[in-house]
Amino acid sequence: MRDSSGHRWFWRGAAMAVLGLVVLTACERGGREHVKVQGGDAERGRKLLAQYQCGSCHAIPGVMGARSTAGPSLETFARQSYIAGHLPNYPEPLVRWIVDPPAIHPGTLMPNMGVSPADARHMAAYLYTLQ
Repeated sequence: MRDSSGHRWFWRGAAMAVLGLVVLTACERGGREHVKVQGGDAERGRKLLAQYQCGSCHAIPGVMGARSTAGPSLETFARQSYIAGHLPNYPEPLVRWIVDPPAIHPGTLMPNMGVSPADARHMAAYLYTLQ
C-alpha cells in the first residue's frame, strides 16, 4: 500500500531494515548492550588501569604497556559472561572483584591492589567499553 506520495511506505520500510540490522549486529556481538557503570568515568578508568599497573598481568587495549599474558586478556571483557569464571559479569560484582579479589574468591592469583570502590567504578566503566 502506498500513500499519495509513495514516500511514507518507503521510509517505513527503510526504518524496519535499519532496525533489523541493529538487532542482527547486537546478536553477532553476543547480544549484550553497552553496560553503564553508575558513577563510572571510562576515560578516568583507563588511566587508573595504567596507574595500578593492571597491564603487568593483563592485555588491555587502550592502556599503555598493558600487553602481559600472565593473566587473561581483557580485550573483549564486555562480552564475557563471567568475571574470573565465577561471578556474573555485571557492574556491582565487577567493582567488588576489583576492590578485593581474594575476599570473593580465596586462592585467586589476582591480588588486592588497594583499589578504592570509587576507582574500581571508573575502571569497570572502561572495561565495559572493551567489546
